[in-house]
Amino acid sequence: MTNYKLALIGYPLGHSLSPVLYNAAFKQLGLEGSYELLPTESEDLISRIKYLRANKYYGFNVTIPHKVPVSLFLAKFDENINMVGAVNTVKIEDDMSLSGYNTDVDGFMEPLKQYDLKNKHAAIIGTGGASRAVCAGLYKLGIKKIDFYTRNVINSKETVDILRNKFDKIEINSIQTSLMESLEDVDIVVNTTPLGMKNFDEENSPLDDKQVESLPNNAIIYDIVYNPLRTALISKAIRYNKKFICGLDMLVWQACYAMNIWCGQMPDFNTLKISALEEFLLYQN
Repeated sequence: MTNYKLALIGYPLGHSLSPVLYNAAFKQLGLEGSYELLPTESEDLISRIKYLRANKYYGFNVTIPHKVPVSLFLAKFDENINMVGAVNTVKIEDDMSLSGYNTDVDGFMEPLKQYDLKNKHAAIIGTGGASRAVCAGLYKLGIKKIDFYTRNVINSKETVDILRNKFDKIEINSIQTSLMESLEDVDIVVNTTPLGMKNFDEENSPLDDKQVESLPNNAIIYDIVYNPLRTALISKAIRYNKKFICGLDMLVWQACYAMNIWCGQMPDFNTLKISALEEFLLYQN
């Protein structure tokens, strides 16, 4: 039986849920495997890839600061990387070549497949790396118009221009966050900033009460922050009876897609999510 030796590389890694998710996937699928956290600073990326190859790892996940530079080592990559320009999953092939994937796009999309977003209007808060995966996912789901809300339109111009070129069939606008008022014509709003994250302005929300209340009754609020589980933004969504999606769903789904790439089997989403929730309870106690 294949031993799926896997790892996460990046720096800093902190308290990651990845080992919990992948160990739950191994157990649920009846596979042998292990998942390690390997802190890797920028200057150590080349030596880390050599180490992973030499020690017969089957693949690895990639987080900051390596999501873009690791693409230089890939022999092939999927459509999502071409759309987003970032890698989060790598498979080490039998010939030791590297195949790259971005499961963030599909992980983001999966909870939204129950909704019809064709020709709808989206608002994305933030223009960092995560916003590219979100934009690609919304594009695949048929969104017609995206407004990017950013603290500095000038500094975000390069990112927005790249996305306009890649997704030229949709209207993309860049708007100063301070100018955000009513969102009455927005069908889905996605927070891609770290605002509301544990130990990072946890009590604050990228939208105030008035903005959340202005959303249509059937609008969706999607916060990709997963720690805490109920962010300040999600709390506002609940208060004003809006549909919402928590960041944990995206995290679990992208892990499911990564396991499918490595092992050829899709783990059960609910099994992995329950394991993550149990870890949250243990960690927070």
